Amino acid sequence: MPLGPGGGARYIILMEMLDPTAGRFPAALAALAAGAALAIAFTAQFAFGLLPCELCIWQRWPLAAAGALGLLALILGPRGLFRPLCLLAALAFLATAAIAGFHVGVEQKWWSGTASCAPPALGAGATLDELRESILGQPVVRCDEPAWTLFGISMAGYNFLFSLSMGGLLIWLLRPAKHPGTAR
Repeated sequence: MPLGPGGGARYIILMEMLDPTAGRFPAALAALAAGAALAIAFTAQFAFGLLPCELCIWQRWPLAAAGALGLLALILGPRGLFRPLCLLAALAFLATAAIAGFHVGVEQKWWSGTASCAPPALGAGATLDELRESILGQPVVRCDEPAWTLFGISMAGYNFLFSLSMGGLLIWLLRPAKHPGTAR
């Protein structure tokens, strides 16, 4: 079956993106993995009503950066800025893992969350109005209570595992060859 004008070239590029031994694979992996993670987060929020807390929102920003960097590297191809862009995408995944790890610690009560995750502390002499303002000013979604868990692991826990794995995998895929002209 003919592929049409330019179809053969597009097919070759697509197959190269999906081939782990080809040059574009790390960029395609970064873009697709970050996009999938964000799609899951937004689906949980908008389709299943799992509202994100402040730390959940923070985890999305480096994921978006990883996806954008992967997409840019994919567009530029395996030359020039490709490797630095893919390494930055890996660092963005690791930044997401760091925020998610902090979030897991907040959920497990290992440490307290940020100031935006909890109401301000009131002294013993607080008035009724101060107490009411504190309650009404409390975040709608608390950072220290997981909205959803599976096998005892929260979404932040799964994001930690996923993002740490992706960051490590990208760094591993981008390692230099042992000898020029040979396989890794």
